[in-house]
Amino acid sequence: MAQRELDNEMSTSSSRPIRPPSYFDALAPLVVLALMITSSVALFGLDAINGPIQVGLFLSAMVTSLIVSKNGHSWQAIGQAGRQGVSSVVDAIFILFAVGALIGAWNMSGTIPTLVYYGILMIHPNWFYLATILVCAIISLGIGSSWTTAGTIGVDLVGLSVMVGVSPAIAAGAVISGCYVGEKMSPLSETAILSAQITGSDTNTHLRQQAWTSLPALAIAAILFAALGFADGVRGLGEDVIASELRALNGLFWISPANLLPLLVLVVLSVRRTPAALAIMFSALCAALLAPFTQPEAVLRFVVDPDVSPAIAFVKGGWLALANGYQANSGIPMVDALLSRGGMSSMLTTVWLILGALLFGTLLDEFGLMAKLITPVLNRAKSTGRLIATVVGTAFGLNLVSGDQYVAVVLPARLFRGEFERRGLASTNLSRAVCDAGSVTSPLIPWNSCGAYMAAVLGVPTLLYGPYCFFNILSPLLTLLLGFTGIRILKTPSPAP
Repeated sequence: MAQRELDNEMSTSSSRPIRPPSYFDALAPLVVLALMITSSVALFGLDAINGPIQVGLFLSAMVTSLIVSKNGHSWQAIGQAGRQGVSSVVDAIFILFAVGALIGAWNMSGTIPTLVYYGILMIHPNWFYLATILVCAIISLGIGSSWTTAGTIGVDLVGLSVMVGVSPAIAAGAVISGCYVGEKMSPLSETAILSAQITGSDTNTHLRQQAWTSLPALAIAAILFAALGFADGVRGLGEDVIASELRALNGLFWISPANLLPLLVLVVLSVRRTPAALAIMFSALCAALLAPFTQPEAVLRFVVDPDVSPAIAFVKGGWLALANGYQANSGIPMVDALLSRGGMSSMLTTVWLILGALLFGTLLDEFGLMAKLITPVLNRAKSTGRLIATVVGTAFGLNLVSGDQYVAVVLPARLFRGEFERRGLASTNLSRAVCDAGSVTSPLIPWNSCGAYMAAVLGVPTLLYGPYCFFNILSPLLTLLLGFTGIRILKTPSPAP
């Protein structure tokens, strides 16, 4: 509303009428974005995510701004729309920086090394992927946050996959699959609650309807990961290599259950519904304070400053781990790669990516370019199956162009709510579809905030882990199956005579 009012004021003063967008106006930014992303990936491969795609997103946003301005909207209104879009991801940016700090502090305090050490002893390579999806599913159901689960336990499991010699890309796919089970089905999930509220559904009813796609998707994904585990596990590292890794971890850090205190703090705060950014950051600070007591030698090796006292070195170590991450020097490449990560600075490229995607998507949404493309498709969706397919396609398309899962959930829920009511379809059909296609597909797209986040914290590019996110791929397909077969498509009760 704010930008429309500003537009009215500016158009009145400048006598510039505001024109509705044409089909060319709506398509041109998407064509530019497609060309930018295709060319950046062709030129730079997986490194495109480290800058070229961000440049493409900002150039696409500039093209969109020019089109919007041509249609009579003021630059002040365009700027305000951009600011609103960027402000919508402030919470996500806080979480990103907090997770970066947590990874660095958890490495220095011995939390991640201890989890990896115990994991190597307990998890056999043959069922590593199956254990990964089940562990992440249980944790995400308990705390309701895919980002928190991936940024903590997920980091450990992907690091552990490298240590035991199985594929980190498949492990990342299993982590993300498990994380999004809770994102869809946990009563604590913000996305699940938001989907129910916007569509006018009861939250508990919405969660029960989600089970009709989530549980089959989880079962099929678990079977696929079990099969991959037995095929991949036989190629795991030999016992001698794993034994040397264990010795290296035990030599670098004091391995003890006491190192898991920061994890316990995070779990308690998450269960108590503390905002994710605060819970993660508090756990990171706890790890930084714990490290001088549990890992004094590791902190001193990290700081390497003979001119300061140990007390000052401990303070510097905590500060550096939170800011730039921890650096290990074990001499074993896999151990050093696992532990030399983290820090708030490691998230700057991801924040750049999210800002570019949100700016572009907000301009498309706020000035009617997306609605111009969606409305004709909706008019052609005569059957229930086609209507649900339109919802799925719209939600996935918004993940592609808007760069944020909340846009991909909220906008289709608003656009299609009235149509579902007119056709006598229960609102839970819509809420299930937008969750299955809007929330769950978001980590499959490199420039989406969720895809960028998962790639950053797990250390695996989106294009590598994407094919193994079986739960995320199956969920929208099962929603389409229900729509076209009519299974579990609920009708609104007829009014009593």
